[in-house]
Amino acid sequence: MFIRRLASSSSTTTLKTGVGQFFHTACLRLSSKLTMANIQAVEVGQEYDFSYRVYFRDQNGPVSPWHDIPLFANNEKTILNMVVEIPRWTNAKMEIATKDKLNPIKQDIKKGKLRFVHNLFPQHGYMWNYGAFPQTWEDPNHLDKNTSCRGDNDPLDVCEIGYKVGKRGEIKQVKVLGVMAMIDEGETDWKILAIDVTDPLADKINDIDDIPKHLPNFLQATHNWFRDYKIPAGKPPNQFAFSGEAKNKEFAMNVIHETHKFWQDLVNDACDNGGMNRTNTKTTNNSHKISTDDAQKEIDAQPSYQPPAAIDQSVNIWHYV
Repeated sequence: MFIRRLASSSSTTTLKTGVGQFFHTACLRLSSKLTMANIQAVEVGQEYDFSYRVYFRDQNGPVSPWHDIPLFANNEKTILNMVVEIPRWTNAKMEIATKDKLNPIKQDIKKGKLRFVHNLFPQHGYMWNYGAFPQTWEDPNHLDKNTSCRGDNDPLDVCEIGYKVGKRGEIKQVKVLGVMAMIDEGETDWKILAIDVTDPLADKINDIDDIPKHLPNFLQATHNWFRDYKIPAGKPPNQFAFSGEAKNKEFAMNVIHETHKFWQDLVNDACDNGGMNRTNTKTTNNSHKISTDDAQKEIDAQPSYQPPAAIDQSVNIWHYV
């Protein structure tokens, strides 16, 4: 028997598949007002080990969190779906595996080692729920007119600033507030700022200028974190377009719509694919769609879920920069 642990934010159940395998599941219940179906995050392998992956499935079977989860969560396109990769206050560098089949979340690897982001005093790990917008792509073939740099070949990054600590693999519905334009090793790396629509401040924070009114010093702290987080690894501070200024919601939405169009070109073979894996089970009108049965075989082939591996305590060191 293979055990698959499903991690998300609501009720816990046990499912039996048609081939006799059992899944320990936690179903994410989404608002009936939104267009998302129930999504389950399926953990396989051992956390903090090279084998660890988080796959995704809905009531019909496996899905790609990048290609199959819709970007927009309502018809008005004012609420967006965000895939949480790294919960606030954690520092294991998890990300959607853009080059892997079905694009599971896995831990980044640098120089043959699993990557943990250094803790910048007084923070521990990330100071927001960090993740990505599905169905977006920062096209490395596109030279951005604002940054004079090409895209970083990833989905758009999102910093969700609400008070609730998310869970890895959770799908949050968020409202966009603004964006910072970080330049990471010569590539454009947009950082969208957003807030969970269920947060108590969501009705009060509607644009970038509202953030300092309710969260004093938060924008500066965000800028400083992105500027400095690679310094403990011996790298120089990151640079920013617009002298580090955070741009407003309108600007951010233009970035989102543009990168959504780049993603559409990607899955429809209208551009160089940048090495990306475009396998999906739901996205229509493309040649990369596979059956849910074939997708399930990909998950079934993974190692069983195991409790987290021990972490060296050095990952908890504070760095003063």
